[in-house]
Amino acid sequence: MMNQPFPQDIYAKRRQRLAISMREKSGGGILILETAAEVYRNRDSDFPYRHDSDFYYLTGFNEPGATLVMTVSPKEVHTHLFCRPKDLEREIWDGWRLGPEAAPQYLGLDSAESIEKIDALIPAYIENQRAIYTRMIQGSFDSAQLNQWLKKVKANARNGSATPAVLFDAEALIHEMRLFKDAHEIDIMRRAGKIAAAGHVRAMQHAKPGLHEYHLEAELLHTFRYNGAQSVAYNTIVAGGANACVLHHRAGNAQLKDGDLCLIDAGCELDGYASDITRTFPVNGKFTGPQKAIYELVLASQYAAIEKTKAGLDFQAPHEAALRVLTQGLMDLGLINKNQTTNLDNALELKAYQRFYMHRTSHWLGMDVHDVGEYRDPQSSTNPRPWRLLEPGMVLTIEPGLYIRKADDIHADYWDIGIRIEDDALVTSDACDLLSREVPVSIEEIEYLMKQSS
Repeated sequence: MMNQPFPQDIYAKRRQRLAISMREKSGGGILILETAAEVYRNRDSDFPYRHDSDFYYLTGFNEPGATLVMTVSPKEVHTHLFCRPKDLEREIWDGWRLGPEAAPQYLGLDSAESIEKIDALIPAYIENQRAIYTRMIQGSFDSAQLNQWLKKVKANARNGSATPAVLFDAEALIHEMRLFKDAHEIDIMRRAGKIAAAGHVRAMQHAKPGLHEYHLEAELLHTFRYNGAQSVAYNTIVAGGANACVLHHRAGNAQLKDGDLCLIDAGCELDGYASDITRTFPVNGKFTGPQKAIYELVLASQYAAIEKTKAGLDFQAPHEAALRVLTQGLMDLGLINKNQTTNLDNALELKAYQRFYMHRTSHWLGMDVHDVGEYRDPQSSTNPRPWRLLEPGMVLTIEPGLYIRKADDIHADYWDIGIRIEDDALVTSDACDLLSREVPVSIEEIEYLMKQSS
């Protein structure tokens, strides 16, 4: 049962902002937004339920079987929720339901009805609206269902009912809003970063040769849940030795070996928001010379990217800064053949780094670990559009890495070294604020922590 004060004003302000965007685009209309459905693991055993992010962003309501309907006229906004009815028997089995009777007062909406009545009632909301806003991708309303609603509206045309003439993708408006985090969101993300950081510290402290990847995953999961996070933000990566060169390696039963590195990419979800941290450390607590050389190179590239993560620079700037440092370092170490490149700029043009660094340095972070929002300027009409400028309130990851697989033209000292360092950065007016830096990141800090724990 919900027993904490519900921040109605936060969600009301978001709906009002969306209403303004709808008025600007079409003079108003109707938003129809469905939350995520329950998904079954097998037979009648379900996966833990996770709400749809857009729906939750506008309502704060985390039950399945719900649809938000918002009608926007030039002067008024009406919010209506269709949700599961109260059902004592199902609540005994599955848990408490808010129900349509309590929903308006608790959530700060105008009205609510049982989801069972949506087909009968929603045509009345649709008629005479200027436009319909809904999802236009897989996972949205069944088009047949929407067509049936529109047919009912059209059937009433002789009585003066008009059918919306245009259909818009609601995600375009909502996702632009979600890109900029408000104070409420930043507070949650900061706490999610602290919890995830504590998990990484615990994993480092418990690491030793002979353990398996799943042992460190267990330490992470324990810390996440013990500190109040509801779940992981994504499938946890714990990769020992050569597995670190597999970008999305799932924590498995591989044994952690003396002399190997371990890469952990793990974050938690707290109150609907993700954290995303990666650290790489020696299983035995001491970096070898080649491991140290690659680690220091990756760390230097992250610092370069952090310096370029600030308002007024574009989204590409951190990536380009990291690439320059990584590429020069790879050339200095002989991992990029200098005979095949004339200089750093030529090596960058040829993408000589791509063999060892094949992903981007950043992605948006928020309710989804790979969060929504356009990476290129949404106002530009050029092709391709320029990268959008970073602005205060945006949150992105900074995660350079190097992955050196065994190969005949690579010195054996560097074989199977995979290193990634990742932190979550809030863009501020003049710099960025790292939300996840409570995990040791320097070689000295990591080795000291692991020595104290041994």
